[in-house]
Amino acid sequence: MLGLTVLAAVGGAVLAGIGFSGSYNALRDLGFRHGFGDFSYAFPVGVDAGIVALLAMDLHLIRKRAPWPMLRLLAHGFTGATIYFNAASAGPLLKNPTGTAMHAVIPIMFVAVVEAGRRLVIRITRIEAGHQRDGVPVHRWLLAPWPSFRMYRRMRLNGIASYDRAVELERERLVYRVMLEREHGGDWRKAPADQRLPLTMERFGLSVDEALALPIEAEESARLRADRQAAFEAEVAARAEARTADARISSLRTAGRVEAAGYEVDADTASARAQAQARALAAGREAEAAERLDQATEELAAAEAEQDAAEARRRAAETDRSAAETEQVAAETRRRAAETDREAAAVERARAEDEQAAQAARLRSAETAKAAAEIEEAAAEAGRRTAEAERDAAAAKRAQADAEEAIEAARLRAAEARARAAEAERRAVEAEDAAKLTPAARANRRVARMILAAGGNPEAVSLQSIAEALEVSLATASGRRTEAAELLASGYTPHALTI
Repeated sequence: MLGLTVLAAVGGAVLAGIGFSGSYNALRDLGFRHGFGDFSYAFPVGVDAGIVALLAMDLHLIRKRAPWPMLRLLAHGFTGATIYFNAASAGPLLKNPTGTAMHAVIPIMFVAVVEAGRRLVIRITRIEAGHQRDGVPVHRWLLAPWPSFRMYRRMRLNGIASYDRAVELERERLVYRVMLEREHGGDWRKAPADQRLPLTMERFGLSVDEALALPIEAEESARLRADRQAAFEAEVAARAEARTADARISSLRTAGRVEAAGYEVDADTASARAQAQARALAAGREAEAAERLDQATEELAAAEAEQDAAEARRRAAETDRSAAETEQVAAETRRRAAETDREAAAVERARAEDEQAAQAARLRSAETAKAAAEIEEAAAEAGRRTAEAERDAAAAKRAQADAEEAIEAARLRAAEARARAAEAERRAVEAEDAAKLTPAARANRRVARMILAAGGNPEAVSLQSIAEALEVSLATASGRRTEAAELLASGYTPHALTI
């Protein structure tokens, strides 16, 4: 192959050079004869090099997957023109047919080499792009024109690139048709619709096996759609449960905050009530002490007024005694003795009254001190109650925080449980897919997994939940539960598929 390649390349280059040089000389002379002058030297290059340039541009666009057929048409036009010009350079066509043919052969060699190179590049490009196609051989067109046209049509419409593949498909369908006719008394149309599929789907380029597999593929597609629908519904149900759980958690949190706020309000109310009571008690004690002080002041003033009156009476008596002394010295002596006795008694009475007033003042002072002590004790009690209310509010907040943490942990555990259940369900479904189980067997295993999720007791799973999960009647759900229980008794687990 390497030798042939080298020979083809070298030979093609030599032929192309000979053809180009011969065509150049012929077109140059023809240009001089038709008055091109010095441009006759460039005219052959423009015609022959134009063919190469147009074909090169066509190949470049093909490799860029943007072909433009107009370039090839122009290249063919230039090819026809150079052949005509070379033939005309030999003189009139009818007068010198041999010379005309000789001049026409020269550019044909050049054009043939260029077209061969173009075909090779296009074929390599199609092979690299995966678009290489075989055609129907010429001998088949000659021997069987109509079947060849039908085969060609099927190959182009259905993208069959290989002629051998097309022949193989045709042979399979012919053998299958003969077998159907043999089985159904010479008329393949009497066969069931599923058996006629390879012949009815002939125009779509399907093989016998591919056509016969269509019903199975349709059933599998329907099952996959049903599984996807069931998975979607399960996901929707899981999201609904999650939303319900989130709403419940939010409700619990709100209730906890409301309860904590109630505790805080109660504590604030108790504190305010205690403070108000303390202030009212203190005000009452102060008012009572002030009233008692006023009363003591009034009594002291009355005692002082009485003492002043007694002093005034005493002085008047002394004046009378002084006057009486002027009249009688003896009587003065007796009166002075009597006055001395009266003054001593008055002094004694005044002293007793002063002691009584002082005792009353001391009693009122003791009562005032006792009232102040009671006020301080009430204030201390109010402070203690306030502290207890604050401790209760703090305990309520801690209880609320603990409840929120417990709720969050429960939600995380529920999410993990759902994730583990979904993963187990997915693995079980994959195992069932690998085993190609029937829908009834799949339903039994799904119910068995529901029973395992409920603790292993078949009675713990209600018929209604089974009927809703499988979308069947209650009677069918009862049978599925019984079969699932038997399956579990035989040792079925979601991780080990048992057929």
